[in-house]
Amino acid sequence: MNPATAKLLEKLAVKVAADEESRKRILMLILAPVIGFLLLAAMVLQLLTSPLDSLKLMLRANEVPIVNEMRMDYGFTQLLQETDEGYQESQGQQYDGVIFRDGSREVVYYNQMDIRWADKPYGPRDTIGASGCGPTSLAIVVSTLTNKTVDPVMMSNWAYQNGYLAEGTGSYHSLIPDGARHFGLQVEGATTREQQKIIDALSRGSLVVVIMGKGHFTSSGHFMVLRGVSEDGKVLVADPASRKRSEQAWEFSIILNEARKNAAAGGPFWIINGKES
Repeated sequence: MNPATAKLLEKLAVKVAADEESRKRILMLILAPVIGFLLLAAMVLQLLTSPLDSLKLMLRANEVPIVNEMRMDYGFTQLLQETDEGYQESQGQQYDGVIFRDGSREVVYYNQMDIRWADKPYGPRDTIGASGCGPTSLAIVVSTLTNKTVDPVMMSNWAYQNGYLAEGTGSYHSLIPDGARHFGLQVEGATTREQQKIIDALSRGSLVVVIMGKGHFTSSGHFMVLRGVSEDGKVLVADPASRKRSEQAWEFSIILNEARKNAAAGGPFWIINGKES
């Protein structure tokens, strides 16, 4: 350090020591970047964990519906709405002992709106009736393929305790492959491009869980089970929100077109087979 610089720094140090206002300014210069970084980190965390809710804070009232629409189209949302056909059909009903026998195998059926558990909790604030299509679909698969009764209440409790509840929106997509493996089943993900693979699996007696987007089965998002193929090549389903839809045969093209395009965890289809040896 040359003498001129050293002398300048010495004068600055003396001034800072004697000038409280200067000390405050220096302190602010030091702290400002730190505070800015912490605020930025908090904002990023909020956006990552609840991005569309964060956007709502910056929008006018007439723009909030657009955010809700985005959330349903691109988020994890799988909420059964009171205006949905399935809700109106299933409310107040009980589906005890329903088994489908028209596919490649007999399939146990559960409905998330069944009066035995529709109002039971899925986590601290959600209910099985509104948010439990994921656990209910998995309960259908596990009860069918293991010959053990695992109903939607048991499955919802397991899903919540193991971190698969996305509060206020439904279930993380990883619930399906992770849950099936937990109960000893074999799982393989499939995309919408693997049509023949899915049909072949259904023809062999495998069950396939799919996460659907807005369309014939849901106004937001919805897990359901594909349970077989009819004689004329249509797909049979076990829809946990609608027994009526479960008793129809569907063109596979409808399911492919409406399957969730942004599915995680290897989806939007998960081919599930019996217990591993």
